[in-house]
Amino acid sequence: MQARLDATINASTRRVIGNVPLNALLSDQRAKIMAQIRDEVASETKSFGIEVVDVRIRHADLPAANSEAIYARMQSERQREAKQFRAQGYEAAQGIRAAADRDRTVILADAERQAAITRGEGDAQSIKAYADAFGQDPQFFAFYRSLQSYATAFDANTTFLLGADNPFLKYATPPIAGSQH
Repeated sequence: MQARLDATINASTRRVIGNVPLNALLSDQRAKIMAQIRDEVASETKSFGIEVVDVRIRHADLPAANSEAIYARMQSERQREAKQFRAQGYEAAQGIRAAADRDRTVILADAERQAAITRGEGDAQSIKAYADAFGQDPQFFAFYRSLQSYATAFDANTTFLLGADNPFLKYATPPIAGSQH
């Protein structure tokens, strides 16, 4: 009799569960599904004098093919989510890099502008100092500029063929008798 009862419960359970989606068994519809199975079993066992009061689903074993398909679907869903998160991360990283590059460009441009201003101010001060020096003693200034020219023009390998009365050598050679320095 137990075998007959087990077969009836098993058949009714499979029939009812076969008509509902798997996620319904894991939702608040579970109590309704168990009541439907109980009612089917109760109607079939009434003729044996058995009254079924309650039926509980303790676990659901799926066929191996179904389990593999579910696991594969779960895995592909997780891979899709991971790909989506990676894409969002890549997009955020690109935005951060673009903002950093833009900030870098602005900072460099400001620094170059400020450097140009500072160089200009320094050049203006230098020119003013030269002008002031030239105005105070024009001969000393000419002498100083000639020394700078000599330092720039001459090195250990330089050879010049110039006459002693050449104006470039005015301060580099002793005065020639009868000439004015």
